[in-house]
Amino acid sequence: MHKTSSRLLALLSLLQTHRDWSGEDLAGRLDITSRTVRRDIDRLRELGYPITTVKGPAGGYRLEAGTNLPPLLFDDGQAIALAVALQTAAAGTAGTAVAEDASRALETLRQVMPPRLRHRIDLLRITAVQPTAARDTLQVDAQVLMDLSRVVHAREELRFDYAPSSSASADNPRRVQPHHLVTWRHHWYLVAWDLHREDWRTFRVDRIRPRTPTGPRFAPRELPGGNVSTFITSRFRGNDGTTTDWPCQGEVILRLPAANVAPFAQDGIVEELGSRHCRLVLGSWSWTGLAAAIGRFDTDIEVIGPPQLATAFGDLAARYAHAARTTRPETGPAR
Repeated sequence: MHKTSSRLLALLSLLQTHRDWSGEDLAGRLDITSRTVRRDIDRLRELGYPITTVKGPAGGYRLEAGTNLPPLLFDDGQAIALAVALQTAAAGTAGTAVAEDASRALETLRQVMPPRLRHRIDLLRITAVQPTAARDTLQVDAQVLMDLSRVVHAREELRFDYAPSSSASADNPRRVQPHHLVTWRHHWYLVAWDLHREDWRTFRVDRIRPRTPTGPRFAPRELPGGNVSTFITSRFRGNDGTTTDWPCQGEVILRLPAANVAPFAQDGIVEELGSRHCRLVLGSWSWTGLAAAIGRFDTDIEVIGPPQLATAFGDLAARYAHAARTTRPETGPAR
């Protein structure tokens, strides 16, 4: 039985690393027969793992997303990284529902950790210090962000109550076609076509109270200016969100949630593209400075444009590679 359990864990670990596996590849990796692979797949399905059969000449298996979250398998590095991320989230969003959920998730993870990992996590203590520019940032209900993100991607009409100011009650009903969820100067905004006013509007997310159910699907309209960056910049120009006409401005896709990028984007525009990706439009006085500013986010970067930004990344890469190969001779102690 112990051997079977170990084999099931090994099989689950393989299924989590790649999208598709053929039965032959799994059998070879686990040094078992294809018949045993099929039997073990059935056992995992009985335990609640949504594994589907992939059609094709060779056939195969895929671990899909299910309606319930099944037990997950992490290696030591992944478990440590997850614990650090949860503690950072709890410290950086203190006093919010997100912080409470992160703390509960961290405690759940800690309870199932082996002693060698639990000891390392217990030594970690994070204190989040908010940058000065972010002190006026209003906390946004995470559930509202999720609800808005869903209707934006589903292209569904949205009804919500809207407060014209943070001190007013949300009793001004709106009906809109939501198009973009963005951050600008440490605030979240919903860019939408207002069906009552027949015009484009930007709504502060912290003043939105969504209603249910949502409305019918709609065909998206073309945003004035051609993209959300031009639209937001023109809307806030001259107000207390005064923009700067940078000589160099670029657009990239970052493999990070918008909520993680927004506090450090300064006057950049961050557009939510999903739970793990966002679009960043940022400016600087030079292309090299812009590439360096974007590189500090420490994640995978896809350059949308312009070509000068991609060239600047290449120049920085060559410069950093040269610096990595350069070593200074050791010197003796000062006399």
